[in-house]
Amino acid sequence: MPSTSGYTMPFGTFRRSIMGIGNDHSHNQIHSMDVSGDSSSDFHCELGSFEHQVFRQFRTLSAASADELLSLDWVSKLLDAFTACQEDFKGILLKHESNLGKPPLDRFVTEFFDRSIRALDICNAVRDGIERIRLWNRHLEIVLSAFDSKSRNVMVEGQFRRARKALTDLAIIMLDDNKESTSLFSHRNRSFGRPNKGKDGQHKAGHSRSLSWSVPNSWSASKQLQLIANGLIPPKSHEISATNGLANVVYTMGFVLMFVLWALVAAIPCQDRNLQVHFSVPRQFSWGTPLNLLHIRIMDESKKRERKNSVGLLKEIYQMEKSVNLVTDLVDSVNQFPLTEEQKAEVQTCVQDVSQVCNAFKNGLDPLERQLREAFRKIMSCRTEGLEHLARAQS
Repeated sequence: MPSTSGYTMPFGTFRRSIMGIGNDHSHNQIHSMDVSGDSSSDFHCELGSFEHQVFRQFRTLSAASADELLSLDWVSKLLDAFTACQEDFKGILLKHESNLGKPPLDRFVTEFFDRSIRALDICNAVRDGIERIRLWNRHLEIVLSAFDSKSRNVMVEGQFRRARKALTDLAIIMLDDNKESTSLFSHRNRSFGRPNKGKDGQHKAGHSRSLSWSVPNSWSASKQLQLIANGLIPPKSHEISATNGLANVVYTMGFVLMFVLWALVAAIPCQDRNLQVHFSVPRQFSWGTPLNLLHIRIMDESKKRERKNSVGLLKEIYQMEKSVNLVTDLVDSVNQFPLTEEQKAEVQTCVQDVSQVCNAFKNGLDPLERQLREAFRKIMSCRTEGLEHLARAQS
């Protein structure tokens, strides 16, 4: 994918430069908005504070170490950053309700809420991805159980047969990505928006309705992201002036929403995920610098040889893939019993690696799903309340 940023400095220099950006620099960029002369200083500070909030949140995320980037912990922080920005954005919209019905702000706000519908679908798709990881983890737990004997010094052929079957089942599930995603997950018909209860809640796989059920089979994460990105155009100077700078706020939150969704799809297995979504990180905003750095780092991660065919860039998925390959090779290599001492030691090492991955998923997936659910609700709440305020302003 061609570079979308326009930056030409070396990556190391670029990353160091972002950490040297201080409050004064971002403060000046934030207040470079073209707002009308009768705007109060409090209004300037309010809008500037929001832009600086976005800058701070993503500067912290962009400074993550190589080991932390795209880990469960990092994705959790990403969702924290999003909800913080979303709350500030919602507060600004509701505080300036009287301006929402005036053109061109009414158009910017309406388009933002339209993009929110696609965002809710992507949240559902990411939730399905989390459920898929849980299924993988259950197979890993069977592998651990197979080698969990009272006498660690005695390992018999039956244990290896059980472990081999669990590993084979896991490989089939992970390789047959699209088929398994529909047969194993869409029939659950779960969503953050409405639980599946009773006969009325039943829904056939492949005919799921957006926003109410998990996404249908023909749904594409990459296409939805591209549709969101296509509508993100920085406001022109006269539009900024006409809205007293509020157009910049709506655009900023729209870009944050799109970028967070893109990062989630990059990390978590999703239906038809493809990171080649074309968008340009704007350079005229202070927050453009950390977001551009994150975009570069995530794309670089996806281009690594060992990650190119991965179902998700989540660090724990990569650790799972490595540990599964090691234990599979070991299980396939053992054809004589009893095991030698060296083989026993290798088994224990592999089991410890698998155990670490299982624990990471066990401890991290539930909190992550709760955060995703909260983000879903905040997006939906902002849209519902925002449309009500917009209708009142236009009446």
